[in-house]
Amino acid sequence: MPPSPKSAGVSQLGASIPRKKESYRKLALKNHPYKNLEPWAPEKFKQLAEAYDVLSDPLKKAVYDKFGEEGLKGGIPLEFGKDSPWTEGYVFHGNPEKVFREFFGGDNPFNEFYTGEGAEVNMAFGGLRGRGVKKQDPPIERDLYLSLEDLFYGCTKKIKISRRVMNEDGHASTIKDKILSINVQPGWKQGTRITFQREGDQGPNIIPADIIFIVKEKLHPRFKREDDNLIYVASLPLGKALIGCTVDVQTLDERLLNIPINDIVHPKYFKVVPGEGMPLSKDPTRKGDLIMYFDIIFPPRLTPAKKQLLRQALLT
Repeated sequence: MPPSPKSAGVSQLGASIPRKKESYRKLALKNHPYKNLEPWAPEKFKQLAEAYDVLSDPLKKAVYDKFGEEGLKGGIPLEFGKDSPWTEGYVFHGNPEKVFREFFGGDNPFNEFYTGEGAEVNMAFGGLRGRGVKKQDPPIERDLYLSLEDLFYGCTKKIKISRRVMNEDGHASTIKDKILSINVQPGWKQGTRITFQREGDQGPNIIPADIIFIVKEKLHPRFKREDDNLIYVASLPLGKALIGCTVDVQTLDERLLNIPINDIVHPKYFKVVPGEGMPLSKDPTRKGDLIMYFDIIFPPRLTPAKKQLLRQALLT
């Protein structure tokens, strides 16, 4: 729970005029609901505004210093002979944004973060003068994981984001959901960046951040991608590696390729199948290659008779 108005505002701001203004500047920016999303921030922001409203008025401040919050809000005794024996108690007008804008000056209370030419900096009462140059929040980057099938065919991904949106009054804001659609193009590679301009949180006199999605490839059970090529590792028994065979490969678009292997497959052997890789992003009608490597499976044991046959076949 936030402290009471007296402890949260007046005591923190201090009694001296320079320290009071410096403290209000720091605390108000820190606790402004546009910057501080904690649920107690609006009430704390209001307490700070009330405290500053009192401390910045010499008469109110004098009453507070002598009679405390009770005397300030309940009234103090007047000199004998007056129509009313008590003064009218202080009541805060209830608009912390008004105090905030009057202190900082102009329509842009966050101008102190701006360094553009033409902004006249005035650290006395009234804060910054001049409008300065709006700054944009830094980009928000998110990974977008896609399967090789997504990148082979292309697809549409819909992503829900939650962001802070300014209300029509231009002061308050609300958290709202929005659906962003990403049209994935065939052949996109890992690292491709998709930018949605100014879709970040909205705020007073700031430019919302860009949201950037960065393509990441999911692991695939059969293929590994290298540039526009697909790498496939086929397990091959030693006998077939020596005498040749046909290897079946199921492609990303569900075709079954029958690849003849007529050469002797040695540990450094590989076979290139042209045009069976990934689509080229600049021209999806063209494709990279399928590159096949082989994992040669040796028999765990051989009978004496088989050893004799191999000796006759290989050593004679």
